[in-house]
Amino acid sequence: MLALGIDIGTSGVRSAVVDAAGVPVSQARAPHVAQDPDRIDAELWWQAVESCLVQQVAALRDAGHDPREIGALAVDGTSGSMVLVDGGLRPVTRALMYDSAGFEAEARAIRQHAPETHITQGANSALARLMRLQSEDRAGAARFLCHQADFIAARLMGAAGLSDDNNALKTGFDPAARSWPDWFEALGVRMELLPHVHLPGEAFGRISGRVAREFGLSPDLVVKAGTTDSIAAYLATGAREIGTAVTSLGTTLAIKMLSPVRVDDPTIGLYSHRLGSGWLAGGASNTGGGVLRGFFSAEELGELSARIDPDAPSGLDYYPLSRPGERFPVNDPHLAPRLSPRPEDAARFLHGMLEGIARIEARCFWALEDRGAGPVRRVISVGGGAANETWRRIRAREIGVPIETAAHEEASVGAALLALGAV
Repeated sequence: MLALGIDIGTSGVRSAVVDAAGVPVSQARAPHVAQDPDRIDAELWWQAVESCLVQQVAALRDAGHDPREIGALAVDGTSGSMVLVDGGLRPVTRALMYDSAGFEAEARAIRQHAPETHITQGANSALARLMRLQSEDRAGAARFLCHQADFIAARLMGAAGLSDDNNALKTGFDPAARSWPDWFEALGVRMELLPHVHLPGEAFGRISGRVAREFGLSPDLVVKAGTTDSIAAYLATGAREIGTAVTSLGTTLAIKMLSPVRVDDPTIGLYSHRLGSGWLAGGASNTGGGVLRGFFSAEELGELSARIDPDAPSGLDYYPLSRPGERFPVNDPHLAPRLSPRPEDAARFLHGMLEGIARIEARCFWALEDRGAGPVRRVISVGGGAANETWRRIRAREIGVPIETAAHEEASVGAALLALGAV
């Protein structure tokens, strides 16, 4: 059997098909249509998926496979992106994205009902977005809340009302109690809009006959509960064991580690998603590659890194940030960057920055361990910074565990592995 993963990313849609052993067979991609960020049309998400599927089917045939061999698929989307749809699965509101903010009135209402440290607190929370969309559905035509991945899965099946633990978490779903909070109704949430939530990888249902015929897929293809883009990227690396962490070295520094228990601490930006029999705990720091690019070009980073001895300390004590404010391992919107004194030697300056970011990463793991997640035993790196060997060795020295580079990090591969039964 083959399995298909569909990743709804920020710049476009990517897909991947893996074989029964989890080895990628073919991949495809299609860009999103440019949209007004204040008037996002979810229909255009679906159009990008259709375009990607056309290319994926062609690529699969070129690889010598019949698309009807695909027995299961799963979709991942950006966490917290959502839209309200009617009974015909047509959007009745604009879509709001994961980074939409400015919902102060909704946040004030949430504060009156939610526990003080609940994940739904704040003017950019997913629950605040749902409340804003409810207010924009003036005709009362909405029948379902769909997170981004839910919307695509619904279009594939021809039926809505389903979601997964990971996408529903930030909207307020309790993955331990397996229910939506009792205080939602008093808040004014239209409870009938809320989806029935499945564990990631559980079967939602079969693909619709129309979609199967349109793309030459099997009518028996099973659509499974998906996940968020970051968790799909974690799965793509092959990480499965307790204590295994994946660090994304992109513009910012994001960490996820598989823990045997749920650990949450919103005061430092730490939260957990259910994943299989464990919990995927982590958070994101504002440090990362974006700080480095503010001082060095890509060519300079390569040249200067080659001059650094990664086994020797720099003697500098930096907390590299592009601007004041940190989320994890401390949550302080006013935390000032610390990048002085600046030595004349540019290589030593970079050495101190790489070391400072590595120390922040180590502090993230200490925070997880202090709250019961256990020690980190293995770190897999993804993102642009993962290719920097000097940085890898500095990080291994600071964290004290082996640092590896992922063979696969595409979220579409992780979604395909989820469909295959990776968790």
